[in-house]
Amino acid sequence: MSEFTHFNEQGRAKMVDVSEKVDSVRIAIAKSRVIVSKEVYEKIVHNKVNKGDVLSVAQVAGIMAAKNTPMIVPMCHPIPLKAVDITFEWDINEKEYILGITAQVKTKGATGVEMEALTAASACALTVYDMCKALDKGLVIGPTFLVKKTGGKSGEYIREGSVL
Repeated sequence: MSEFTHFNEQGRAKMVDVSEKVDSVRIAIAKSRVIVSKEVYEKIVHNKVNKGDVLSVAQVAGIMAAKNTPMIVPMCHPIPLKAVDITFEWDINEKEYILGITAQVKTKGATGVEMEALTAASACALTVYDMCKALDKGLVIGPTFLVKKTGGKSGEYIREGSVL
C-alpha cells in the first residue's frame, strides 16, 4: 500500500509525515460559483439582503474556513497561513447571474494549501447560499475546483483551460 500515502501498513487512514519535507512558498488558487436569480443578484449588489452584506460575510467566512481546514478535513495538517485573499466577480448573461468566487491561499511550509483554498471557496459559496436562502432556495453552487498550485516537490499545477 506504499503508493497510497494516507494509509498505514494495516490499510487504515493516517496523517502523512511531512517532517522531512523542505519548506517552500506554496500558493493555491481555487474557484467556485453560485448561480442566483435576478432578484437575488439585485439584493446582493445593492446590499438589501436582510441578513447583511452578503459578500463581506462570505469573504470573512472563506478566510475563517481556510484557517480552520484541518478541523473539518481530517488528514489536513494544521499549517501557518501567510495570506488568504477572496475575490468576487459577477458574470451576467441573458439567462443567469453567476457569482464567481476566487480564493488564493499562501504559506511557507512543508505541505501545500490546496485544501485550504478549496475549503475557502466552498465556504464562501455556502455562506452566500445561507444568507440568500430566504429569498430563493434554488440557488446553485458549483463547480468548485483547484485552478493553480505552486511550490513543493510536485511543482506547479495549472488546470487546463482555466482562466485566472
